[in-house]
Amino acid sequence: MAQPISTDLVGQAYDPVAVGWQDFDVQLYALGVGCKPEAELDFLYENRGPKVLPTFAVIPSMNVMTSAVSQLQINLAMLLHGEQSVTLHRPLPSRFKGQGQARISEVWDKGKAAVVGVESTLSDADGPLCTSHATLFIRGAGGFGGERGPSAADTTVPVPDRPADHVIEDQTRPEQAALYRLSGDRNPIHIDPQFARFGGFERPFLHGLCTYGYAGRAALQALCGGDPARLLALGGRFSAQVYPGDGVTTRIWHLDSGQALLQVESADGEVVFSNGLVHFSEESAPA
Repeated sequence: MAQPISTDLVGQAYDPVAVGWQDFDVQLYALGVGCKPEAELDFLYENRGPKVLPTFAVIPSMNVMTSAVSQLQINLAMLLHGEQSVTLHRPLPSRFKGQGQARISEVWDKGKAAVVGVESTLSDADGPLCTSHATLFIRGAGGFGGERGPSAADTTVPVPDRPADHVIEDQTRPEQAALYRLSGDRNPIHIDPQFARFGGFERPFLHGLCTYGYAGRAALQALCGGDPARLLALGGRFSAQVYPGDGVTTRIWHLDSGQALLQVESADGEVVFSNGLVHFSEESAPA
């Protein structure tokens, strides 16, 4: 029986589930987040690896999270992705077989909505590979009497009062959401116009995690010299929708050594991914 959303869920861990992927999976994901053969062939071609985008970690982690969320009373049409972070304990391999385990990290009552945090850890015989943390904003699910939790302002890192150190412009394609969903996020709100309207949106919009993938590619290019082993963590907040075919601009500001702040804007200048904290190695990994 599905569990109602309440603070009693906090700390609950779910049974481990099998996790695995092959070259094809990481190549398909790379296409789904905008990789182009002329500039990013290493992530698309098996004879060049393929290398694995660090943000690919959200795909198997989402499958682990889904195994937990499916046991909760949630209406998918009312579900929005609030925040997402990934911490890499070691570079992602192009082939993997292991397990993932999810636990509920927080539950907040926002009145008209509930926020549920899920932490998912992937591991194998060599130990932890990556840890993902996602918050789910569920409209209409609040009012159960829990604590409200921190406000967005409490956890926001201010944008420096200077031009960005890096500006990376990119373009999504009209079929971007249809392509990205083949990596595993089959929520119909991203492809079915009727379902999107039922959820209160004018039309299907791009997956937040697809925008996250664009942000990760920009960070990889600007901060890591294209080396995925140097991107250690990326987290941030989804603040508005991107629609397939929209242009996106990623602005990055250096903070302390090995840290940067990132935000993604749509073509009209609206911030769609904010509070993006990047941790990276400033030195290349040994060959």
